[in-house]
Amino acid sequence: MKKRINTGFMLIAAIAIVVTAVCSMFLFYQILEEQIFDDLKASAHVVSVISPNELSKDITYSLENDGLRITCVDVDGTVLYDSMEDASSMENHKERPEIAEAIKNGEGKSIRVSATSSKHTFYYALRKEDGSVVRVAKESGSIYHLVSTMSGLILAVGLMVFLMCVFYSYRLTRRLMAPIGKMADNIILVDETEVYEEMRPFISMIKKQHMDILNHAQMRQEFTANVSHELKTPLTAISGYAELIASGMTGGEDTAHFANEIHKSAERLQALINDIIKLSELDDSDLKLEFETVDLHDLGEQCIHSMQMQADKNEVTLHLEGASVPMNGNKTLLEELLFNLCSNAVRYNKKGGSVTIVTTIENTRPVLIVKDTGIGIPKEQQERVFERFYRVDKSRSKSTGGTGLGLAIVKHIVAQHDAQMTLTSEVGVGTEIKIVF
Repeated sequence: MKKRINTGFMLIAAIAIVVTAVCSMFLFYQILEEQIFDDLKASAHVVSVISPNELSKDITYSLENDGLRITCVDVDGTVLYDSMEDASSMENHKERPEIAEAIKNGEGKSIRVSATSSKHTFYYALRKEDGSVVRVAKESGSIYHLVSTMSGLILAVGLMVFLMCVFYSYRLTRRLMAPIGKMADNIILVDETEVYEEMRPFISMIKKQHMDILNHAQMRQEFTANVSHELKTPLTAISGYAELIASGMTGGEDTAHFANEIHKSAERLQALINDIIKLSELDDSDLKLEFETVDLHDLGEQCIHSMQMQADKNEVTLHLEGASVPMNGNKTLLEELLFNLCSNAVRYNKKGGSVTIVTTIENTRPVLIVKDTGIGIPKEQQERVFERFYRVDKSRSKSTGGTGLGLAIVKHIVAQHDAQMTLTSEVGVGTEIKIVF
């Protein structure tokens, strides 16, 4: 990545330098050409006041040293004077472009190869009052030498600029990639104030996602450890009791007792496995739920009917309040939600306590409330009761047969229905869980 950015910078610099050099040379040549014609025009005006016969006497130095040439042409094109050649031996110049233009428009100029000297030459011609023409010319050899010198200078300057661009491109690339390098080393340690403002939202999002991944990894590790522990307890009991029965050291009553304990441990093991499977299904992001019209009040009646035996066993009274509350939801999951809430309310209740299910409508939204007169939950533990395998009263939960996954399942089902859940509890008074769909 760094190499590609550096190469891109150098390529841009090279293109910019080449384009600038070409444009500069073109502009320089245009200005130089205009200056040459201005000089030739000034010279022509000076020479025009001298008659052709007097030119050879008045001009006492060799014009060839400056690459200049003066020619006087009569109206009919006859050469009257030329500073380079014998005028009598020269052909008629009436068809020369600059001469023809001067006769027609008063002045003319052209750039061409001279038929006399065979050299590339700049020509400027001026028509005098008598109709004859004075032409001043300058060979382009000295001009091209100047242009080539200027080209060499521009090339040298361009090379220096390019080397400077390479140096600063390397430094800029390093500074540009430095924050990304820090992110690659350890994004958690990257200070958002040390990176570009445009990258801060990106870094914040990446750090959040990274922390989520770490948290989920820790949760999975804790979940695996908890599952292993929870599975180990009933399996150990089953294995121990079965070993005692198999040894033949037990009597009839002991065998029945041990068989009963094996049955309880197997039921607990089965409940735990079922809850783990249910949680795995709810964790599936691709899970497609089928929603239908469900009456919460009817679900409450079914729940009380199925929980009646457990409630009687724990000496807890069940109540149902409210009226019919139809809503759009998944019937199976809502039954599971209500069963888990009531099961917890019965299991952690007092002798002679009660559990009440309330179905109602608030602000056009279906509401389900499950409240009990149980042991309650301390405030410092209320936020954690929906975590997997978290128990408020660990000793009691073992005796009541809970898996520690019921409220975690409730939390997932609430999320699947885009509902809001609140918990209110006081130790020794009871707990109320309210779900607004």
